[in-house]
Amino acid sequence: MGLIEIITMLFSLILRAIDIYLILLIIYILMSWVPASRETKFGIFLGKITEPYLGFFRKFIPPLGMIDISPIVAIFVLNYLISRGVFEVYRLIVTSLM
Repeated sequence: MGLIEIITMLFSLILRAIDIYLILLIIYILMSWVPASRETKFGIFLGKITEPYLGFFRKFIPPLGMIDISPIVAIFVLNYLISRGVFEVYRLIVTSLM
């Protein structure tokens, strides 16, 4: 197995982890529609792994009345900026190795 294949597997794993985190983030956001669901063990677990990321955006983006738009920005940043950034780093590394 060559170096490029190992790098490809590593970056594929990183991108899958980002996808899984994005799904967990969306589930946690949807759980806010049923407040009692956040009190379950699963809701508490999701809160522990998603609140640090969401909290970063809540510091800078105030809610608009009763609507918190920071999760929308957080999803956008994770899905588009971070994922694409990881892919571009992968592309640059593989291109430099060829």
